[in-house]
Order: sequence, then C-alpha cells, then structure tokens
Amino acid sequence: MKENIFEQYAEEYDVWYEEHRFLYQSELDRVKRFLPSDTSRIIELGVGSGRFAVPLAIPSGMEPSIALGRMAYKRGIAIVRGRVEFLPVRQSSCQAVLLMFVICFLADPMVALQEIHRILVPGGFLVIGFIRRDEKSGIKENNNRKKGKFLAHARFYTCQEVAMLLESSGFHLKETDSRDEICIIRAEKR
Repeated sequence: MKENIFEQYAEEYDVWYEEHRFLYQSELDRVKRFLPSDTSRIIELGVGSGRFAVPLAIPSGMEPSIALGRMAYKRGIAIVRGRVEFLPVRQSSCQAVLLMFVICFLADPMVALQEIHRILVPGGFLVIGFIRRDEKSGIKENNNRKKGKFLAHARFYTCQEVAMLLESSGFHLKETDSRDEICIIRAEKR
C-alpha cells in the first residue's frame, strides 16, 4: 500500500520540494556536512525522485517506486530497483549510504539496517535522516496536505529509538543533529 501511494502521486511528491524550497535547502545543507567530499561510492537508498542525490552528487540510488525511480534517472542518477530490506548490492561495496525520510516507511527497520551494514565497507557509514516523533511538527500533523497523504502511512521514531536500532545493527553513533523536527544521524560500521 505504501508503494502504491508513491506510484500514484509521484509528481505530487516531487513538486513538494519546489513548493518548500527553504525547508528543502535547509535539509540539504544539514545532510551535506555529514557526507565526505568524494561521493563516488555513496548510494542513496529510497532515492525517490533524486532530490537529495542530485545536489549532493551521489551517483546512484535504489528505489522501489518505478515512477520516482524514473524521475531520479532523468535527473542523472543510476537507479537500481529494490527494497532496503533486500538490497541487490554486493557486500562491502559502498563507502557510505544515505537514507533520507525512509525509515518511517519500513516494515522492519532492523532488517534494513542489517542490510545496510552488510553493503558498507569496514569503517563505512550511514547518514540517516527522519522526522522525529518527539517533536510537534506541522509536517506530521498534515498541515501540508501534499505530504500528508504520504506521512499518513509513516511510523515515526524518536532519535533515541533510531540510535538503539543502529547500535543493535552493528553501528557506532558518530554525530547527531536533532534541530527542529528533523533528526540526522551519522553512524559508522563497526
């Protein structure tokens, strides 16, 4: 059902970033400081329409939605179709993984984080961003009607819950930025 909403409303999903440029740019700026300057061995999982991968110079992405994957491909991202829980990516092949606003849509985040751990090189890292449950957010309250239909299918987490999931999956937390309603964590593969 979650995937169908992204297929059915892919254009609407993508337009949100144009209509909310300030918020989008703020999120990009925050994520950029967590990534290395060489992004050639980074993959964005749940790349969507490529709104993070393209400006962050991330060359490849994995996306379950055909419609969103096509948008990312048209923006120059090499796309692999798949799900985070079953990554069609070689073991120890990625320097870093970006996972933006995806964990809230996963049926089993622990399985997904273990898969991410598997594809990272030793010392590789995950940058994960998500809307915090413990913050009152206009986004979560569906004041934004366009994102509301997507977020109605989301499960929100606190920063502490995600930190515990990461630790349990073999990651070591390196840095957290939990300003506003968005939490971004950089975690290294142990």
